Amino acid sequence: MTNKPTAEPGDNFPKLAAPARRALATAGYTRLEQLAQVSEAEVMRLHGMGPKALEQLRQALKAKSLSFAEAKR
Repeated sequence: MTNKPTAEPGDNFPKLAAPARRALATAGYTRLEQLAQVSEAEVMRLHGMGPKALEQLRQALKAKSLSFAEAKR
């Protein structure tokens, strides 16, 4: 039996589905705090990101008194 880690070393994302985790990694996001620099819409456009993962990220940011950046108009 192999114990695979649910998170990459150094990341602090909540436990996310594999497609959402891969989407973040592919886009270069390695820390939760980085997501405070981008809007929800930008994160949602990542291939593999869904509404459930976005809500998990929103809650994780809130727990650290952070939030997604405001959408650019």
